[in-house]
Amino acid sequence: MEALLWVNWIAFLAITIYALFLFVQVVRTRIAYIKLGRKSEYDQDVKQRLKDIWVYVFGQKKLLKDMKSGIIHVMMFYGFLLVQFGAIDYIWKGLNPESNLPFGIFYPGFVFFQEIVTLTILVAVVWAFYRRYIEKLVRLKRGFKAGLVLIFIGTLMVTVLAGNGFEMVWHEHSLTWTEPVASAIAFVFMWMSPTVAATMFYIMWWIHLVALLAFLVYVPQSKHAHLIAGPANVYFNQDKKHGKLEPISFDMDEMDETEEEPSFGVGKVEDLSELQLLDLYACVECGRCTDVCPASGSGKMLSPMDILVKIRDHLTEKGAAVTGKSAWVPSYAFANETGNQVADPNGSLKEQVMNQQLIGDVVTEEELWACTTCRNCEDACPVMNQHVDTIIDLRRYLVMTEGKMDPEAQRAMMNIERQGNPWGLSKKDRENWREMDETLRIPTVKELNKEGEEFEYLFWVSSMGAYDNRSQKIAVAFARLMNQAGVKFAILGNKERNSGDTPRRLGNEFLFQELAEKNIKEFEKNDVKKIVTIDPHAYNIFKNEYPDFGFEAEVYHHTELLAELINEGRLEPKEAVNEKITFHDSCYLGRYNEVYNPPRDILQSIPGVEYVEIERNRENGMCCGAGGGMMWMEETTGNRVNVARTEQALEVTPNTISSGCPYCLTMLTDGTKAKEVDEEVTTQDVAEVLERSIFGEPAKTEQPA
Repeated sequence: MEALLWVNWIAFLAITIYALFLFVQVVRTRIAYIKLGRKSEYDQDVKQRLKDIWVYVFGQKKLLKDMKSGIIHVMMFYGFLLVQFGAIDYIWKGLNPESNLPFGIFYPGFVFFQEIVTLTILVAVVWAFYRRYIEKLVRLKRGFKAGLVLIFIGTLMVTVLAGNGFEMVWHEHSLTWTEPVASAIAFVFMWMSPTVAATMFYIMWWIHLVALLAFLVYVPQSKHAHLIAGPANVYFNQDKKHGKLEPISFDMDEMDETEEEPSFGVGKVEDLSELQLLDLYACVECGRCTDVCPASGSGKMLSPMDILVKIRDHLTEKGAAVTGKSAWVPSYAFANETGNQVADPNGSLKEQVMNQQLIGDVVTEEELWACTTCRNCEDACPVMNQHVDTIIDLRRYLVMTEGKMDPEAQRAMMNIERQGNPWGLSKKDRENWREMDETLRIPTVKELNKEGEEFEYLFWVSSMGAYDNRSQKIAVAFARLMNQAGVKFAILGNKERNSGDTPRRLGNEFLFQELAEKNIKEFEKNDVKKIVTIDPHAYNIFKNEYPDFGFEAEVYHHTELLAELINEGRLEPKEAVNEKITFHDSCYLGRYNEVYNPPRDILQSIPGVEYVEIERNRENGMCCGAGGGMMWMEETTGNRVNVARTEQALEVTPNTISSGCPYCLTMLTDGTKAKEVDEEVTTQDVAEVLERSIFGEPAKTEQPA
């Protein structure tokens, strides 16, 4: 017996060392692939990063948004962490029979707890199998690879329970309440001789060990690499908050001298940053991002998950070709895989992989142009992947390097460049909206300077507020409320340009930076310290992205300022608005900047208002379909996003659908018309509803043509 134990020890050490070697090899290989990307800089706010790990990794905050799947994952996550102590004890028993971990009088409690944890994991495995293969959730992939982890985990749990049962028979231990399952198995096989029981124990023991080590090697080269990359991704996520885009340098002196022609944006996988490449291996392939994507949900050719997975697979193959490191181990077992063949410098597939086009061969243009940049995918992602910045970087390459763009988007871009607005209307008419109510005081900065007066807030009207007939009413309502509250404000008038959000999200970074530079000069010239706007897109870009170009100011959304004025008593809603009102969250106000309460506080402060929530609200609110420049492009595939969102709002049977964004209001107005309910359901900005309560105006049921 002693000789067999020595053989067992030698075999154990050999296979364990080999598995650990393979594991380290795969991890180092994936790190080498990630390092092909552009260097990423990050701040040193370690305290906040560790807090994120605590909240999102150990707290499972995002996973629990889908309660059923979240509970399953919590059971597996914590169960698998805790059961490792039992695995160590189990392996110890195989190496040193009739001994165990030295827990003394606490050992019976330890083994009882381990059995409970093991059973909990088995329940989670069965439940997960049911959700994927029987309930068949649309967002979950099916097939052998998708279920392999369940096989691994199930095998590990069953073998440890069975092995402990056979060990009890082998050593003729008494049945005990501290190991109820093992005791039940021992009772069933009590007829076995100690020798046969010992043999069965070691069969279970070796199956368990091999499965554990195989799982260890499998994890970093499968979608379960998220077990390693996911926590790392959460840790580095602080650098990618607010959907902030990274500026591109157009300084020709900084260009790569090896390039014959300058290239802007991401045309090759190695043009992505290291943090963006880390996203790829952190992807869980859970489909939560695709499940909430407005483009995917309305039949467009876009799945945020599939984009990351396709780029990840491309990176793995190209990474193997560039570094010469085999993608899959043990390499002899995967000799026919592309990721291993291209690692051979003399292989025939290497050139083919190196010449593969990221846009076209890997990701299609149609996918890229379907994105509304709403970031619902990012909010849903349990490992905090950032899909949108990758999509925008690919758009940048299409627009600025290849000169490809939707004709309607290109027209809007040219109009912004020439006249400062997407319609191409004369920039000299930008302040004409003031004529809608000449009783209001809406001064320009120039007019105040002539009068020798100062202003506190610069009111950024935006192109929508200045030119769009429907949005002009929002601008007038807000100006009227500021007048009532005694707020000193001014507008730039004809000096105002486009904020640059539309060009930047469509991929024209050059035009954005040109606009930003001119706007900043105008702000600094007029000593602007506070900006308030009715446009969440301008709000976001001024607050979070203009600082990259040297301008910082206090930036307010008009609902934030109005809520503050009500709290201070400078505005008093007094006339009843007897309507059932719901609120649609703008993506750029909500998910981008976490401004959820001010518009709700305003509506709920108005007498007579019955406030109701759309089922998908706040951080899970669905996009109206206008973001990312989609306002200026026609939807040609699938259903209309704005109609789908309107249908969700109509489910709570409101009299009024309210919003805090002129883009959203336009889309929702079109949605009520498409559903032929525009006579019964009005669409109004929060400022317009408040205006009715402050000044006692009747409800406006007509909708503009």
